[in-house]
Amino acid sequence: MSAYIEKEAVLVLEDGRSFRGEAYGAVGETYGEAVFATGMTGYQETLTDPSYCGQVVVMTAPHIGNTGVNDEDPESRRPTTQSGRIWVSGYVVRDPARRASNWRSQRSLDEELRTQGVVGISGIDTRALTRHLRERGAMRVGIFSGASAQADPTALLQRVKASPEMVGADFTGEVSTPESYVIEPIGEHRFTIAALDLGIKSMTPHRMAERGIRTHVLPGNAALEQILAVRPDGVFLSNGPGDPAAQDEAVAVVRGLLERRIPLFGICFGNQILGRALGFGTYKLKYGHRGINQPVQDRGTGKVEITAHNHGFAVDAPTDRVSETPFGRVEVSHVNLNDNVVEGLACLDAPAFSVQYHPEAAAGPHDAAYLFDRFVDLMADQRKGGA
Repeated sequence: MSAYIEKEAVLVLEDGRSFRGEAYGAVGETYGEAVFATGMTGYQETLTDPSYCGQVVVMTAPHIGNTGVNDEDPESRRPTTQSGRIWVSGYVVRDPARRASNWRSQRSLDEELRTQGVVGISGIDTRALTRHLRERGAMRVGIFSGASAQADPTALLQRVKASPEMVGADFTGEVSTPESYVIEPIGEHRFTIAALDLGIKSMTPHRMAERGIRTHVLPGNAALEQILAVRPDGVFLSNGPGDPAAQDEAVAVVRGLLERRIPLFGICFGNQILGRALGFGTYKLKYGHRGINQPVQDRGTGKVEITAHNHGFAVDAPTDRVSETPFGRVEVSHVNLNDNVVEGLACLDAPAFSVQYHPEAAAGPHDAAYLFDRFVDLMADQRKGGA
């Protein structure tokens, strides 16, 4: 294969639109759901977030890779799995940095993508692609580079259309820890929690540890008995990829926890699981929320927070009234100011709450860090015999 052909790449959307550019990262072909992320920084945390499993991420910021990558920032660092694994199915950038320039950089982004076999494309008009996805919605996509890019365009489109859809997808078994592990508290031990790993980011147990919490991270398919065996003061429902409608077992477990009045805190996918357990439906957003600059309003305080998001599904709960559920009254606590999507739930008669975004916020912002303190307060109140 000539060097020229090896550099060629093409991105093909399931509606037939295509973009030609250059290979970035590994050479080959890959498929997934095309989504765009609006953060101007934090690309390493995005790439290693298990919530992006099954997705081809388009970066709206034009210049990517200027700070390189290191071994400290990946969000997939776990004692039981490969450290620093990239979870995205493919990567799309406009103008990759020609050299990394940061004192913490250990290698280039292009090198890391090649080492981990992640197929990407560069040199395309990511602004036009993002506008297309905003108008038509997230859809299946294929990236083809090298010899794969030379195939007949009609054949490439058929391969994309034959790839799996995100609706109904269940990735929990792929991204979850295969066995439980424990993250110890920093300083004095105050509480013990069980964290259901639906695709947890490594920063989350660290945020718990900072507050004196010992975290038992359990596989996403853990049974209620396994959770109760930890004797937790509270249970955390993590972020993760896929369709919440495919998580009937996790929903049943959460209902068991609600019945036992064990304090619950869920984020992102965990918010959707809690929503389903309370009796609400979920639905797929047209193109989702992804990035570290999403404006969300806390309806209780009126405060607007800039938050980190990665979700393509949302909870279908009424925002104009308090809802009656099998577990008491529930209200929508947070909403997205761009489109009024439900971004949080608060149980008024049970010790449980959730948000649709990522308060651990690696690589930022940190406006929502108080939610971990709210979880601590909830467990403290329950220990005292309160709500």
